[in-house]
Amino acid sequence: MADTVDSQGRGIMMNYLFNPAHWTGADGIPTLIGEHLLYSLIALGIAAVIAVPLGIYIGVTGKGVFLIAGLANALRALPSVGLLILLVLLISPAFPSKMGYILPSLIVLVLLAVPPILTNTYAGVRAVDAAAVDAAKGMGFRTLKILTDVQLPCSLPLVLSGVRSALLQIISTATIAAYISLGGLGRLLIDGKAQNDYSQMLAGAILVALLALFFDQLLAFITHRVVSPGLTRRTVKSAPAPVEAVKTPVTV
Repeated sequence: MADTVDSQGRGIMMNYLFNPAHWTGADGIPTLIGEHLLYSLIALGIAAVIAVPLGIYIGVTGKGVFLIAGLANALRALPSVGLLILLVLLISPAFPSKMGYILPSLIVLVLLAVPPILTNTYAGVRAVDAAAVDAAKGMGFRTLKILTDVQLPCSLPLVLSGVRSALLQIISTATIAAYISLGGLGRLLIDGKAQNDYSQMLAGAILVALLALFFDQLLAFITHRVVSPGLTRRTVKSAPAPVEAVKTPVTV
């Protein structure tokens, strides 16, 4: 009897997620997922454009290391919701359209994503074996060619690891966009809480978790494919060597 009650309770909690009516329309789950991904990928792209070149520059030149130890760690400690509300109060009066709310959300997500990408890019460039760099110089490589042919390929695993970490943080934090009446999967959490609809809140939490897991595995697969086999210590299947025909001696 207790098992029947528990199964019924779990079924009720999953009603929102498996109700076909919630998968269609302008406020349907696919639309919310699309909005969530749009905010996340735009923020990740902006953060990568800022952090990757800056991390490369600091790693190659050794200048501005304080940004890694100071600014990056400070950005990680920022309270996301508090900063979002502050930016909305400052920015929204200048934008009468919806952009007054989208821009603060993107700024918060970008600030969240910059530290892991910046620190990993810097660490990856600095961790390149000095002997490999010296060998490239001995072969007559210029600074830019050393960077593109030696340092960046060798640092790629750490750079992609930073991007992976940043994207997971963005996806999990992009729910705050719903706090200021924007879309995304955070709508299920905010609206569900306002309506005391725990089934809706559970659906939002599950979808955010599944989205994060999907992109985590996707980036792991991309990293496995694009990083040099010599760095990942994986073996590459080579084509079998041609078999030479055995010449049979001819007897007269």
